[in-house]
Amino acid sequence: MIHVYNTLSREKEAFHAITPGKVNMYVCGPTVYNYIHIGNARSAIAFDVIRRYLEYSGYVVNYVSNFTDVDDKIIQRAREEGVDEMTIADKYAKAFDEDTIPLNIKPATTRSRATAVIPDIIAFVEDLIHKGYAYESAGDVYFRAKKFKGYGILAHQDLAEMEANADGRLDDQELTRKEDPIDFAVWKASHSSDEISWVSPWGKGRPGWHIECSVMAQKYLADTIDIHGGGIDLAFPHHTNEIAQSEARTGQTFVNYWLHNGFVNVNDEKMSKSLGNFTTVHDMLAHYDDPMVIRYLLATTQYRRPINYTPDTLEQARAELERIRTAYRNVFFRIRTAKTGHDDSVDYAIAEHISHFREAMDDDFNTQNAIASIFELVTIANNYASHDEIKLDTATRLIHTIADLMNVFGINGLSEHLTLSAEAQALLDKRVQARAVRDFNLSDQLRDQLSDMGIIVEDTTQGQRWHHA
Repeated sequence: MIHVYNTLSREKEAFHAITPGKVNMYVCGPTVYNYIHIGNARSAIAFDVIRRYLEYSGYVVNYVSNFTDVDDKIIQRAREEGVDEMTIADKYAKAFDEDTIPLNIKPATTRSRATAVIPDIIAFVEDLIHKGYAYESAGDVYFRAKKFKGYGILAHQDLAEMEANADGRLDDQELTRKEDPIDFAVWKASHSSDEISWVSPWGKGRPGWHIECSVMAQKYLADTIDIHGGGIDLAFPHHTNEIAQSEARTGQTFVNYWLHNGFVNVNDEKMSKSLGNFTTVHDMLAHYDDPMVIRYLLATTQYRRPINYTPDTLEQARAELERIRTAYRNVFFRIRTAKTGHDDSVDYAIAEHISHFREAMDDDFNTQNAIASIFELVTIANNYASHDEIKLDTATRLIHTIADLMNVFGINGLSEHLTLSAEAQALLDKRVQARAVRDFNLSDQLRDQLSDMGIIVEDTTQGQRWHHA
């Protein structure tokens, strides 16, 4: 039984899917005004690991995420570069795909952009006004936060504290438009002719930030979903406001389990442009030749814990990953001389460590304890590879188990470059990219090409796997 830490209750809870065998999961994506930074990547990888483990456990996961492609930051960036907002959004949405494919982050089942659901957003806002939860003011539309019972419960803040904080952040003009300082915008009036906007019942404007995720979750998943994820910094106000507006509209629980990942620090300091330690994934990939090491560092820390990114922690991740790869290769190269049959004692140890791995991951996706189980298998693999005689069934099971468990972490390539030509490797890499962008025709063509070369490719829930015919 999987247990997850629910930010709402601040307790670990047994996970029960609304529909047996299926999980509806929504994870907040980036605002596409710049290359994603290491904190964005940490969140994407953390929830990718959670998704992969749910799939490993037999669930079918409907995974929805978003691009915020209309926002103050995008408008400001467009003005700085002298282009329109969609040019900026398109550039960095494309860059997101280019930077996440090498990190082996599975594509969302549905990844929607805010601008693709404007009619749905307008309809949502109209419903909130009709129900008395929202009001128009000078072209803006605000949500009445205090009208929603339990507002702020996700962040465990009281109304007085939130009101004092909100009051200090608002300018006089915005205060005059609001009935209450803690009310938040679900629609924002356009104040400039060169600013991106849409026609609405309240005049030209654009969505507030929080509304898009509520709309997408309901549109592509359901009124009540199993899991909603994102960085801990989103618990308030973003997720707090999502709960209020979603439940105000439907009268139903919005999310059963709220999961939040921890921060990434750089050299023991909070990442910040002002500190000069702002680290984009784009730059990391350009300067580091093995993306799986970056993935390993971000995937093997339990998702709620903070990560400290330094050259030393990256080097430690490289060394640990190489230990796993070496053990895999040691057994891999012995298979060709292995004898038919199996070794009961080694088979038993493999099963025992699979069980330990699952126990760790069932405990709120405790990747740090789970990776320890993989290193137990690494020790077994190195010892077994040194035997004078090894058995084919056991050796095959051992390397497949290591590969399967590493695939839960999204770490692939343990078998790459062992007996593959450069041409075959290039085709495998190209096929991964084709499937990431859902070009299944090209994916099938590449599989046929590889088959003609004597390489059989299988698609599993943990990713692409190949073996010789």
